[in-house]
Amino acid sequence: MKLRVACRKIRDYIRYDLKEIAFPSSLPDPPHIKKRRKLTWHERFLVLKKASRLYAASWVRDIGPDLRPNDYKKEEGSEDRANGRKSASAQEKEPSVFEDLAVAARGGMETLRPALQRVYMTRASAYRDALKSFIQGYQEGVQQVREKKEESNAQQGDDRAKK
Repeated sequence: MKLRVACRKIRDYIRYDLKEIAFPSSLPDPPHIKKRRKLTWHERFLVLKKASRLYAASWVRDIGPDLRPNDYKKEEGSEDRANGRKSASAQEKEPSVFEDLAVAARGGMETLRPALQRVYMTRASAYRDALKSFIQGYQEGVQQVREKKEESNAQQGDDRAKK
């Protein structure tokens, strides 16, 4: 009888406890959370269909002049001739930083990295220029304070000499 009990306890340990030790189960959901029903195969198909349509609609055919410069040169020339405009007006319109980054992001990491480097370099140069002008203004202010202090010391020395 004792052997049977021992075997049953070993079997139960291997069957339940060891399994839980090796592969612990996650905690159950709190009672206030409602479980969603499982989708049918037809509903899964409809979700996949809608998601793929939205994904396809997010891609724009016009990827910008950075990735296809030759195509844009041809189009600009034909538009300028048709409208009688000069090509200088097309060069005056420069894309904003966000547009530039958006075009570069569509092109992948190879085109995004140089665009981000340009943005960071312009920010760094602006920061450096601002810091230089601040230091220059600070030094001018310190110099003015020193001159005023020297003038006041000289006046005090003259006043003492007169007394």
